Amino acid sequence: MSQPPLNALRAFEAVARLGSFRAAAESLFVTQPAVSHQIKHLEQWLGAPLFDRSGRVPTLSPRGASLARDLTIAFDGIDAACRRARPAVLDSTLVVAAIPSVAVCWLIPRLPGFRARHPEIQLRVIYAHHGHNIDFTATDLAFTFADSCPAGEGISAEPFLSGRSVPVASPALIGSGPPELSSGWLLEVGLLHDTDLSGWQTWLTRAGLPVPDRLPGAIFEDFNLLRAAALAGQGVALCSLAMIGPDLAEGRLLQLSEVSVLEDFDYYLTQSSLTPRDAARRKARQAFLSWIRSERAAA
Repeated sequence: MSQPPLNALRAFEAVARLGSFRAAAESLFVTQPAVSHQIKHLEQWLGAPLFDRSGRVPTLSPRGASLARDLTIAFDGIDAACRRARPAVLDSTLVVAAIPSVAVCWLIPRLPGFRARHPEIQLRVIYAHHGHNIDFTATDLAFTFADSCPAGEGISAEPFLSGRSVPVASPALIGSGPPELSSGWLLEVGLLHDTDLSGWQTWLTRAGLPVPDRLPGAIFEDFNLLRAAALAGQGVALCSLAMIGPDLAEGRLLQLSEVSVLEDFDYYLTQSSLTPRDAARRKARQAFLSWIRSERAAA
């Protein structure tokens, strides 16, 4: 049997992880037809389809979903091994991993302040993928989201921001003013879901409102997509107050209720352990920690 087609495997993993052929093509810097060609090549090599193409949009088959999970773990391992093999000259770079919501909504808008205060520090910001272990041999600090404090050998973690989430919507959707919330009104204007339907099911129960048998509305796999839909006036979303503070302060979103969900979740700041030979990175890390904690206090 010939060797597995590595380019095709990488293309398939990107499609499965990002949720579309177009997003995979953009991530891999190739055309969408090129990605489709690689997927067909892989299916021919395997002798079995990886997608169910009976609907309007191809969806992963059980075989495809299983392969995608294994490939993501394998490629993460390859990436970690390559990072460990990089020359020591790169050790002075401070590497900060952040889940997309923290990176886009909280960290990146504040980074000019850090660069102005510490122009001597080379900073590299990478994504931390929810549900995937972080390689702390190549990462100094990480921002994650969880219902309990991350634990493990050689790391320490602290709660950084609350995950408490409340219903919000664009003023354009609300009109003259926030109404008295009801299940009927929410269904009429539209619900926006983060990952699955459980958030709104929990919120309606806590608000003492009937939970319909069916909760329609678009489901978004990333908080930034959910926030963008809410800002565009496409419906009511359950959003973390810590992530949308500026949106509320500047009137781009309106908070519709004090009833909340995800109070047991927090955004955590996790650190790796550094050896004495990492003196430059340790100094840079302490500078970043001092700055980021002052930013949190100010926020």
